[in-house]
Amino acid sequence: MITLRYFAGLRELLGHSMVQLDIFEPHTVSSVWKLVNPDFKLPENVLTAVNMDYVLPSHVVKNGDEVAFFPPVTGG
Repeated sequence: MITLRYFAGLRELLGHSMVQLDIFEPHTVSSVWKLVNPDFKLPENVLTAVNMDYVLPSHVVKNGDEVAFFPPVTGG
């Protein structure tokens, strides 16, 4: 099982902050997003992390991983 966490605007857009998913074959961060959110394309500017380390959307996840999606932060 993997845990997906959504933060800030993504949480509001998708209507949930966490989803747990059983996976039985290798998946990338982006393919997991597509499985859970088929109606929403993964925004290009979203930051992704696996087990608290930033990764590219092509990173392969495995059972036990926590995948987090963060919208970009701006400041000034």
